[in-house]
Amino acid sequence: MSKYIVKRDEEGIVWFTINRPEKWNAIDYEVMDGLKKTITEVEENDDDKVLVITGTGQKAFCSGGDLSVFQNLNTEQEAYQMLSKMGMILYSLATLTKPTIALLNGLAIGGGCELATACDYRLASRGSRFGFVQGKQGITTGWGGATILLERVSIDKAYHLLLTGEIFSSEDGKELGFIQHILSEDNSIMECKEFISKEFLHNTKVVNAYKKVVNRKWSATRMKERITEEIKECTTLWVTEEHLEAVRKIMQKE
Repeated sequence: MSKYIVKRDEEGIVWFTINRPEKWNAIDYEVMDGLKKTITEVEENDDDKVLVITGTGQKAFCSGGDLSVFQNLNTEQEAYQMLSKMGMILYSLATLTKPTIALLNGLAIGGGCELATACDYRLASRGSRFGFVQGKQGITTGWGGATILLERVSIDKAYHLLLTGEIFSSEDGKELGFIQHILSEDNSIMECKEFISKEFLHNTKVVNAYKKVVNRKWSATRMKERITEEIKECTTLWVTEEHLEAVRKIMQKE
């Protein structure tokens, strides 16, 4: 069974679904490669209008990196290779010249929050929850999530999300400006399509042009370089005993 599913519909919406419900839709190298490939295809294919990222089931959008795989990264070099790989994938997602949506259909924590942050819009089913819990594991966001978050919300709200390490409800997320729209749990796919039809499917050339305006701003403010520096800081923390012990405890619970 594939760890991710890609479907295209007649409206030009590309649906990328992380298909690992038994792992709370955690990201491993195969999912990373699938994301990278799909982002490239959407950028190059004129028939692809919008990219929606979600997860299988109702429990989780994405629980971040798969620690059963990444727990074996014990040196800074090993950690940097993984973190920078995903960080550049998220940078390409954030700078895609077509609209992107994270459809939160359950829990989004850690790297799952970073994935959602890299999308232009975050739509969440009513029971969804999210949190940048990395700090409680002795590390920072390692895929560029903090850098991108500061482009999405104000500094004080970003601090609140990052420094508390708490898990928030979708309603909290809307109040903080992280979530744009709350959907019902039963018809989230249909409501997502309705949101897209109202927001930006009418003139793709105009949409693409505005996204390029944002990309020029991010290029001028060196966002890619800032993401790289963020990844380097996380790399240093990855190999500390505090983080390694936190990973061991998580793995023992699993």
